[in-house]
Amino acid sequence: MNIVVIDGQGGQLGAQLVKEITAKFQNIDLTAIGTNSVATATMLKAGARSAATGENPVIVACRRADIIIGPIGIVIADSLLGEVTEQMAVAVGKADAVRILIPMNKCENLVAGVPTLNTATLISDAIEKVNQIIASRK
Repeated sequence: MNIVVIDGQGGQLGAQLVKEITAKFQNIDLTAIGTNSVATATMLKAGARSAATGENPVIVACRRADIIIGPIGIVIADSLLGEVTEQMAVAVGKADAVRILIPMNKCENLVAGVPTLNTATLISDAIEKVNQIIASRK
């Protein structure tokens, strides 16, 4: 199982995802991709063993991913304060992977019909979805 975590800005959401995924799941390949070097460094400090930064790593990692996790902005060009390029958004959207998109109502992208939940609740739900995907593929 190849899981890709993509995050930008300060990488705090990605770091929390990396911590939870590495603690809960064994025998997975986790790759952390930051849209900037700060996000990548933050995810590495959280325990990611494999990480990279920028547009091309997002594109390449999405080709091999079974699951892609990140804020909903990873599928919206120019989101995360402009860090997500059109090519990144297309790569995530076209990937032959399950996408678990966390509804962050920030950076002028608001998700209707989704209550404002704290980050811990959102991450817990994302991890449960990963667990369901892994269980269904065994």
